Amino acid sequence: MSAAREMPPSASADDGQVHLRLYVAGQTPKSLAAIANLKRLCEEHLAGRYTIEVVDLQVTPQLAAGDQIVAVPTLIRRLPPPLRRVIGDLSNAERVLVGLDMLPRPSTP
Repeated sequence: MSAAREMPPSASADDGQVHLRLYVAGQTPKSLAAIANLKRLCEEHLAGRYTIEVVDLQVTPQLAAGDQIVAVPTLIRRLPPPLRRVIGDLSNAERVLVGLDMLPRPSTP
């Protein structure tokens, strides 16, 4: 398992894109559930405005240190800043959206 989609080098917080990195450990049921849940959430709430990078720590364990990964699956929102993280299989959509600060903001009149 490798990166699903890489973050474009020209990405910035101003382009409206959400860049996510999901750390997993192999093809476990929890890892596969986290990937499927993340893709579903992104399509429902961020259609066309996201990139997902899946990092399998069994293949590239050295990447865990950079983002201080202590449990898997762990999802990190890299852009827009600040970094946000959620640990688990991402099955609770509301918890994931709140944890990543991705809930839509109410419009002000």
